[in-house]
Amino acid sequence: MIEPHAPAPPGSPPPWSAPGGPGGPARLPVRPGTGRFLVLAGVFVCAACGLVYELELVALASYLMGDSVTQASVVLSVMVFAMGIGSLAAKRLRGLAAAGFGAVEATLALVGGCSAMALYAVFAWTGDWGGVWASGPRCLLVAFSLATGLLIGAEVPLLMELIQRIRRQDAGGAVADLFAADYVGALVGGLAFPFLLLPFLGQLTGALLTGAVNAVVGGALVLGLFRRDLTRRARWLLLLANGLVLAILASAAVLVDDFERAARQAMYGRDVRVALRTGVQEVVLAGGTRGRPLALFLDGRLRVSGSDEFRYHEALVHPAMTGSHARVLILGGGDGLAAREVLRHPGVDRVDVIELDAEVARLARTDPGLSALNRHAYGDPRVHVTVQDAFGWLRGAPPAAYDVVVSDLPDPGITASTKLYSEEFYGLARRVLAPGGRLVVHAGPVAAGPRVYWTVDATLRAAGFRTAPYGTGGRRAGSAVGPDRTPADRSRAPRDWGFVLAARTEPRPRLDPDGPRPLILTDASLVAGARTVRETRIAGLPASTLVHPRY
Repeated sequence: MIEPHAPAPPGSPPPWSAPGGPGGPARLPVRPGTGRFLVLAGVFVCAACGLVYELELVALASYLMGDSVTQASVVLSVMVFAMGIGSLAAKRLRGLAAAGFGAVEATLALVGGCSAMALYAVFAWTGDWGGVWASGPRCLLVAFSLATGLLIGAEVPLLMELIQRIRRQDAGGAVADLFAADYVGALVGGLAFPFLLLPFLGQLTGALLTGAVNAVVGGALVLGLFRRDLTRRARWLLLLANGLVLAILASAAVLVDDFERAARQAMYGRDVRVALRTGVQEVVLAGGTRGRPLALFLDGRLRVSGSDEFRYHEALVHPAMTGSHARVLILGGGDGLAAREVLRHPGVDRVDVIELDAEVARLARTDPGLSALNRHAYGDPRVHVTVQDAFGWLRGAPPAAYDVVVSDLPDPGITASTKLYSEEFYGLARRVLAPGGRLVVHAGPVAAGPRVYWTVDATLRAAGFRTAPYGTGGRRAGSAVGPDRTPADRSRAPRDWGFVLAARTEPRPRLDPDGPRPLILTDASLVAGARTVRETRIAGLPASTLVHPRY
């Protein structure tokens, strides 16, 4: 692809040679100083795009599969490994540095730009993210990480060759200049992803736009600055390749809204009424009108099912309300359903709800389906909603302020929730409890995750509580919650909820004889639930802390 040149005189350096490489001075349409600046500017943009691809894969994998620490470790370690392999492989292309770099950038733009849509499509239409790493979708994630890393790694030696051909420079200085532009670009890309691309464009459109920028900059750098190094055929091939990549990315961007709607219908059914991305999570509401049961999904996980949510919320709230309950604190529970059960008890003077996502609280107040399900709990003047992280709020809460604390938080197996199931968190909750007060914790499914469940119990005990574990069944098959959704194999979906009632003195799960009668929950079912849970006990588990999470 490099144009031929006249043979060099005997004893002279080989054609296109430069210090440290096989090439000679490039024939540029601009002065060398300007050309060098343009190459470093291209390095800056390509590095920003490369980091966006990495973060997009990590974010999407964490959203789809949960356990963000594991997903980040897998994606980043595979990509770094592949970058090393890509750098070694690119050594063979140094004699064709300009053409090689153009081809690498066009391929990287296509792979990185389309990766989010491809992964989301497989997740939506197969739903098979459980099981071992050999499953198809997980292999696809590794494949994209590997391909992206190979292409990013191939950039460095090719760019080093190009920048050396513009102006002779010692190897150390060239490396310093190249890496300085690369690292600053990575900083910009790393900040642009969470603060610009993700909130304003979303994962899919953000990845497509990044791919388009990558293709334009890579193609412009080669075709504009190093076009004299390419044969006419090579120039046309590179131009057509970049045009095709941009056409694919543009077409995908035009169709992205239709694609998202179709994917949501595949995951949640055809009666999706609300689908929005907040600053915290993706919120989807389906059903809740015309006699269809409401379903609330947070980050793809079913959090509320209108057909059986009362089983969960009755078991969560009513045993803790036995005793004094004038002042109640609900941590999480932004859907208003725990508050609904609390308000059924006479003698409640104040209910404080601490919810991280303002949009969930807004929907609980205004959405016709969800507000009807929570019986307009947020319209009760005794209920006060604060939008804040529960951990941070507890640190500033007054001591001995509440008779009951209800921890209605996502499962501890989700990495983002781990700190809310730590010994430090329960120590803060213990501080806000009045003498004789009770804390109840949703601790995840017992049968599907006994080690996680009993770690919650051990952590509460380490924080100074005495505990009474119990559980309840009734979850519909296939309505899994937690890090892995497994609708393709409903037999593996959790079908129970586990709770732990905690107090300074020995608690006993029972119903208040003077309180309201739950629809399903009885004293007998509480005793049976406690007995079933005890059969799964795992003794000797250590407590989970902020610096040593055990979930």
